[in-house]
Amino acid sequence: MNQYMIPANSKRSMLLLGLFEPIDLIIFGTGIGITLILLFLLPTDTMSDLLVCFSPALVSGTMVLPVPNHRNMWTLTANIYGFLSNRRTYFWKGWSVYDEESEKNR
Repeated sequence: MNQYMIPANSKRSMLLLGLFEPIDLIIFGTGIGITLILLFLLPTDTMSDLLVCFSPALVSGTMVLPVPNHRNMWTLTANIYGFLSNRRTYFWKGWSVYDEESEKNR
């Protein structure tokens, strides 16, 4: 009888460096790129200027930080964004509603 054992980290083997998906590296790379552009374009005389310049890298780094339930948080964030950005008029009438228009079409 053949018995196969699936290793506990089999899902991690599909990730880049065992932690990141390709979209994570794209997001982080974009944040680093924007930060480098801001460093060359904006004057960095004060600490607040430096914070403005480094904020894209900090935000994108926080977004891809490998924390427990990372994918669940991405899904929750995407669901909240989808709910807030789409229309909120729902046209479902239910099962027990008598609809005169559908009766005329029968």
